[in-house]
Amino acid sequence: MRTLLSFLVILFALSGCASPELSEPDRENIIKNFMLTQDAWNNGDLEKFMEGYLNSDKLVFVGSAGPTYGYDATLERYKKGYPDLETMGKLEFEILDLYGIDKNTAIMIGKFYLTREIEDMSGHYTLIWQKVKGNWVIISDHSSGETIED
Repeated sequence: MRTLLSFLVILFALSGCASPELSEPDRENIIKNFMLTQDAWNNGDLEKFMEGYLNSDKLVFVGSAGPTYGYDATLERYKKGYPDLETMGKLEFEILDLYGIDKNTAIMIGKFYLTREIEDMSGHYTLIWQKVKGNWVIISDHSSGETIED
């Protein structure tokens, strides 16, 4: 009896840890917004690219140089690191996983590929998405990449 009670307590505790499923409309909205950022990047439009991010001082981007806080600082970081179409190249995302944390928060994990004349890059990202006023935006972006050797 004690073993059964212990099993039920553990089962109940684990059921509370399960991540909620994203609704299909929410999943589609996140992916649509994400693909819009890819299209904006590939068109050389960093301002449009940043529309996928929370326009707030609470936004955080974490890269190899450490965290950058705020929408404006993140946009400036992108402008400094990618000042022209040659350095921006063509971006392609691959989504490896997308799951809900709660009804208004989701995590996306994936790979990115940046094809450029100067040197190609690839890496991984973890994005935290949040539904704000009915629209899914990135509130935290942790990306790391490296150049690809030929």
